[in-house]
Amino acid sequence: MKQQFLACSSLLLCITCSMDTQAQQTPSLHFGIKGGANFTKTSTESSLEGKYGFGYQAGAMARVDIGRLYVQGETLLNKRKTSYEAKDKGSAKLTWNSVDVPVVIGYKLIKTDDFNVRAFAGGVYSFAFNNKLSVSESFQEGYNKFDKSNIGITGGIGIDYKNFTVDLRYENGLSSLNKEFKSKPHSFSLGIGYFLF
Repeated sequence: MKQQFLACSSLLLCITCSMDTQAQQTPSLHFGIKGGANFTKTSTESSLEGKYGFGYQAGAMARVDIGRLYVQGETLLNKRKTSYEAKDKGSAKLTWNSVDVPVVIGYKLIKTDDFNVRAFAGGVYSFAFNNKLSVSESFQEGYNKFDKSNIGITGGIGIDYKNFTVDLRYENGLSSLNKEFKSKPHSFSLGIGYFLF
């Protein structure tokens, strides 16, 4: 947790220093739509071994550009799936829906009028619902207390071409979906978006 705090503090310090050099440029605001795929697993501190499962996402995004810097917020509906293997109880499959609200701060490593290469990092709040677990009753009882709210950190790289944008990101949950199994979600996602204006 200390390493994550130091990393976030360093990022904020770099952004603050960079903002002085970007202050003369007029910010521009853009809105768009986004969709894509996610690959999610949940780590546990029990005998369960999590495996990545394929899901999908769709939603809206907004970006404020300030020169090479930008701030982007999104609201995404995710369908997530993961599976578990247990030596003594067989396998289990967990699926759930979530509304994710990531907010990232990014920097355009390459910036032209029509083409950008970006790196970004930030935080994400997730609200989970409609969780379903296909497993024996002993697992089911443990997963009845599914924590709906989750916070995490995210980061990745992206490319813009005119109004089209592509992001590849990693997300790491900081809080557990389930306190008994201490299961924290981890996911990779590939998103494709289009800025309407």
